[in-house]
Amino acid sequence: MANDDEKVEAVALEHQSFDAAKDTELARQAAEADHSLGFLQAVRKYPKAVMWSVLLSTSIIMEGYDIVLINSFFAQPSFRQRYGEFDSGSDAYQISASWQNGLSNAVSIGTIIGAFANGYFTHKFGYRKVLLASLLLVVGFVFIPFFAPNLGVLLAGELLCGIPWGVFASMAPAYASEICPMALRGYLAVYVNLCWAFGQLISAGVQSGFENNTTEWSYRIPFAIQWAWPIPLFFILWFAPESPWFYVRQDLLSDAEKTIIRLGADRDTAKQTLAMMVHTNELEESIDKGTSYWDCFRGIDRYPMGGTPTYFFVQAGLPTSISFQMSVGGLGLASVGTIISWFLMHRLGRRTMYLWGLGILTTILLVVGFISVGAANSAGGNYAQASMVLLWQFVYYVTVGPICYAIISEVSSTRLRNKSVCLSRIVYYIAQIICNVVNPYMLNPTAGNWRGKTGFFWGFWAFVFFVWTWFRLPETKDKTFEELDILFASGVKAREFASYKVDAYVDRGKNLTKDI
Repeated sequence: MANDDEKVEAVALEHQSFDAAKDTELARQAAEADHSLGFLQAVRKYPKAVMWSVLLSTSIIMEGYDIVLINSFFAQPSFRQRYGEFDSGSDAYQISASWQNGLSNAVSIGTIIGAFANGYFTHKFGYRKVLLASLLLVVGFVFIPFFAPNLGVLLAGELLCGIPWGVFASMAPAYASEICPMALRGYLAVYVNLCWAFGQLISAGVQSGFENNTTEWSYRIPFAIQWAWPIPLFFILWFAPESPWFYVRQDLLSDAEKTIIRLGADRDTAKQTLAMMVHTNELEESIDKGTSYWDCFRGIDRYPMGGTPTYFFVQAGLPTSISFQMSVGGLGLASVGTIISWFLMHRLGRRTMYLWGLGILTTILLVVGFISVGAANSAGGNYAQASMVLLWQFVYYVTVGPICYAIISEVSSTRLRNKSVCLSRIVYYIAQIICNVVNPYMLNPTAGNWRGKTGFFWGFWAFVFFVWTWFRLPETKDKTFEELDILFASGVKAREFASYKVDAYVDRGKNLTKDI
């Protein structure tokens, strides 16, 4: 009898939530409250949402750590002596350009597989279950590179480790945008990039600490440090809440309401927020019912560059010890730059920072190229190039690097967000593979030996993306997901998004007002 009463109560709660969700006035109230909520107010009201977003994003540290790790090993004498071949031209052991490509691309291929799988499984099972399974996988896969007897086994281990890393990288920004109010979603999505920078900084610091160690432990211990994250994170994130948007998409409205309350909302606010979520979901269904990968080719890609700063510094003519130190310093600037981006993002918006960030990066890269031409092989020229690369890193992590996380978590529809973020991340990884193929052949002394002249090549592509951004990237600042859906559906030019005010609760044709 008790079980029957519980079922009746659950059904009643489901219908009650559904009735509230259908109430347009409640949804309007939620949208107005979202617009009026400031950053500090949001932090005080939703501390649990902030906490869970931050904890889940911590998993990104692992990917940032390993990407710097494997590329930094190419400049580490003990690693090159263990796995490389002697090159008489440079009078040192070298990992060939082809193996550098293989090792770097193995990680990227694994992350592509992981990101694609994440888009499918998260839509079906939710964020929490997929995340926990991925944490268990990475614990097992790290054993392979730790005990790798040769480059072939090491390559296989990097590929397998890349699969859960791809899940973490594509899951964190989507999760952050789905559990937090509008006032927080950009900041917490950008925090993902800060975790990436932390991972790279830790990796470069570990490498710098082992630079004088000539034993096998100089590269095995850095591999083993990767176990420091997934084990404690698994036990902590076991208690993480599922995204309420996932429950709405699954038509589990009572579960969605309970999760909203768990994240910090009171019961009345939860009903309003749920109503807005359901209204948004229904709006997107009326525009396009599809939720497959074929339906989400509107994701914003990210322009990657320079995953091998230590190796670049070495090939530019700097001593190995100074190269490691400059890498650590550069990644420290990356962390500071991401924090600065939080303050600029609120004032300037996403589009402005991304666009002009690309413009500045283009200029810096061209300067690196001209320095290489005018002061080739001189100590002053080498340090000047290295300093410009550090400046490039700082500008990148103030603008393009962190802001892309806010953009990809906001620009897609809610029904396709996870898949859109996954596709965006896959595009990044594909571009990364191209970079990993091209960079060693340009920088390696046994190949092109271009040194700083690579700045011309990457400067050209930075300019191409600057032009693309001018015409195609919309401003998403201060817009609810509903409002962005309406702007896209109405065919508003991307560069005019910021100039429109949207009312999602009036008839189509009357819901857009352009500021004069």
